[in-house]
Amino acid sequence: MKRQILLLIAIVLLGLNLRPVLAAIGPLLDHIQLDTGLDHVGASLLTSLPVVIMGLGALAAGLLRQRLGERNGILFGVLLIALACLLRGVLPDSSTLIATALLAGAGIAFVQALLPGLIKSRFPTDSGRLIGFYSCAIMGGAAFGAALTPWLAHSIGWSWALASWTLPALLAAAFWYRAAPAQAVATSSELPRLDVWRSPRAWLLMSFFGIGTAGYTLVLAWLPPYYTSLVWSAQASGLLLAALTLCEVVAGLLASSLLPRYPDRRVLLAVVLLALLAGLLGLMLAPLQLVVPICMLLGVGIGALFPLSLVVAQDHLDDPRQTGDLLAFVQGGGYLIAATAPLLAGLLRQYTDDLRLSWMAMAAATLVLMLMASRFTPDSGQFRTRPLRVA
Repeated sequence: MKRQILLLIAIVLLGLNLRPVLAAIGPLLDHIQLDTGLDHVGASLLTSLPVVIMGLGALAAGLLRQRLGERNGILFGVLLIALACLLRGVLPDSSTLIATALLAGAGIAFVQALLPGLIKSRFPTDSGRLIGFYSCAIMGGAAFGAALTPWLAHSIGWSWALASWTLPALLAAAFWYRAAPAQAVATSSELPRLDVWRSPRAWLLMSFFGIGTAGYTLVLAWLPPYYTSLVWSAQASGLLLAALTLCEVVAGLLASSLLPRYPDRRVLLAVVLLALLAGLLGLMLAPLQLVVPICMLLGVGIGALFPLSLVVAQDHLDDPRQTGDLLAFVQGGGYLIAATAPLLAGLLRQYTDDLRLSWMAMAAATLVLMLMASRFTPDSGQFRTRPLRVA
């Protein structure tokens, strides 16, 4: 029991370190661009590139598990995050920022590719709820990154403020080294490996996760600059992103807790997608007058949608190995889709100087998500004890 509790704490610490390296950029973006000469497209790469690497890492989850194992692969990943943060303090220039975005993305990819499978194998009876809580820890880390980094930057400069996240990453690495199991629990299965590339259902789940996560990456990268363009300070815009992220954590925890009551996930999905749509409309029409309800609505929409997207995919299977195959595909392709959102927003801002077009595009994408969610009936496309159908 003690070992299980230590493992749970280690999982939470790992989750908390997967987003500060991304969330800390937005509130400081104006200062970073001024000091380094990055344009809007280059600035967007600081969020898009890590998400691309996260997607590629998820697709390579099986290979990573075979070559490194879950324990060593996750440890290596969090150490890469620590190294990326440290380099941003030592060499604060545009080339280093781009390179460390790739390095941090690789570290995040290692952890995200390997940890869900470990959760599924170590906690088979409650893995859905634990993955939801792990997702909330990820969003909690984003809140800390957005809130604390601008205040640190005011005292020690933006580069060392970014580098300060080396310390919690090293703490997570040390705790994981102490608490992690020596090797993954072997899972026996007579079921074949999933042919996800030929399954329409797998592609639907991947697209749903990707478009939903695009809303998260878009807000993470461009919400603070949007409000600094409306004459907010870096500290105020960082606190706004932190408050929004805390709303995401609360919403994610609540949604995860309600899962047993709603086997038909469409009920929860309808609520969170409507909240997301309303928040995006508020950003377009009255960003200053409605800032508090916008923060709450976006927090509910984004915060609950992220874990729900993973849980909906996991609902399809009981076998840990097949679940790992499916989640790797869903997250891998999904993160590649999500990476396009900050980049497209950067292009729009580069040539139109208007981020409202990005919120409008995401609102349209949310309507598409509503149509997709209507297909997730409890008995449609569920493949609990057999491979995904090729149809």
